[in-house]
Amino acid sequence: MGLVSEGSLALATDRPPTAAGPPSSRVRWKIVALLALAGFVGYLLRTNMSVAGERMVRELGLTQVQLGLVLAAFAWGYALFQLPGGILGERLGGRKGLALILVLWGVLNALVGLIPGAGALPLGLTIAALAALRFLMGAAQAPLFPIMSGESIARWFPVGGWALPNGLTNTGLTLGAAATGPVIAWLVATEGWRRSFVLTGPVAFLMAGLWWWYARDRPDEHPGVSTAELALIDAGRPKSNAPRSRTGWAAVFRDRNLMLVTASYFFANYVFYFFFNWLYIYLVDVRKFELLAGGAFYTAPWIAGAAGATLGGAVCDRLSRRYGRQWGCRAVSITGLVLCGGFLIAAATAASPYVAVVLLSLCLACQQFTDSAAWAATMLVGGRHASSACGVLNTGGNVVGGIVALLVPVTARALGWPVALGTASLCAVLGAMLWLWIRVEPQATEPA
Repeated sequence: MGLVSEGSLALATDRPPTAAGPPSSRVRWKIVALLALAGFVGYLLRTNMSVAGERMVRELGLTQVQLGLVLAAFAWGYALFQLPGGILGERLGGRKGLALILVLWGVLNALVGLIPGAGALPLGLTIAALAALRFLMGAAQAPLFPIMSGESIARWFPVGGWALPNGLTNTGLTLGAAATGPVIAWLVATEGWRRSFVLTGPVAFLMAGLWWWYARDRPDEHPGVSTAELALIDAGRPKSNAPRSRTGWAAVFRDRNLMLVTASYFFANYVFYFFFNWLYIYLVDVRKFELLAGGAFYTAPWIAGAAGATLGGAVCDRLSRRYGRQWGCRAVSITGLVLCGGFLIAAATAASPYVAVVLLSLCLACQQFTDSAAWAATMLVGGRHASSACGVLNTGGNVVGGIVALLVPVTARALGWPVALGTASLCAVLGAMLWLWIRVEPQATEPA
């Protein structure tokens, strides 16, 4: 049973439109561009340890399993604070909430560079310090997507037009991950891994200032939004006088379809977190690329993922308009995840490392092709509490990150890397199958 009706998806206020700005304003697309840039910064500061980790393992005397513990700490902090992050977004709004977490990212990223060298601290204490900082970084990044999707995109775009903006923001994050390979590999090679963290932290401060300067929580608060653009955003979105309940977000846990979308997202993100945590090390240690070459080839899957994310959002919105939201989201998700699983098996068994990079790129492109469909479905089901619903979705999608960070190196050591990749392929297929039981059409009534 859905949580709310389509009519109750009203996130705007009852304030009348004002004749501000030029007749053909496009402020909503500038907001998406800033959100995509924030995603770029977030993933640059999120995936940097996956690249710097190869040098950190050698200098700090860590094993890959110990590095996996540190990487898992981020995933657990990120997963555990998804729902609180969604609630934070509802309380603070998109403008203040995103600016706050951006500042926290810059601080926590720079602190990693202060970790002392091998021998200065007992190894266990060094691992604990790194894990604590990564856990806090995960917690600070947790509100990003609930705020971006559940607050900003839901308020700034008309109902039924949410998949493409989500796809574009996903493009920003995948490009950030793509930039991480060459940028961090170069900084590590020239400045050392510690300075690679210190020098990239201030980027978050700049992004926070830019967002605070231009963004507003609602379109009717922005001086550049015209009457025509405001009418377009509000089309099909009846105004609601009902205040948002301070505890109504708990209803998201009772929605069967949201739980199924979350389960599918869990399996889909098993694949994503292989790329997030282990792609660079896989290319260098298993496929035998040199340090800087590994950084260069690391970008290929992420660039392909960026293209897949944008294409998936556009296709999902187009199919939703033509065949209905349920089949729009379902067709994109099933097709993308089945292809993703097939390309991953092919990459695991490829003899040539260059062919493996091509297949891995196609795999991540297909996985990212499905991402915006999951978010659009969640926002439709979540309605007035879309931010909290997005928090639930991303909890399921990132609890798996803590599992992958440890399970991949353990499986690879015991059974080999082809089996580790095969496990991820199986998860992609399971995620696709769950969409056969998911309904994303809003219901006719809203619960009291």
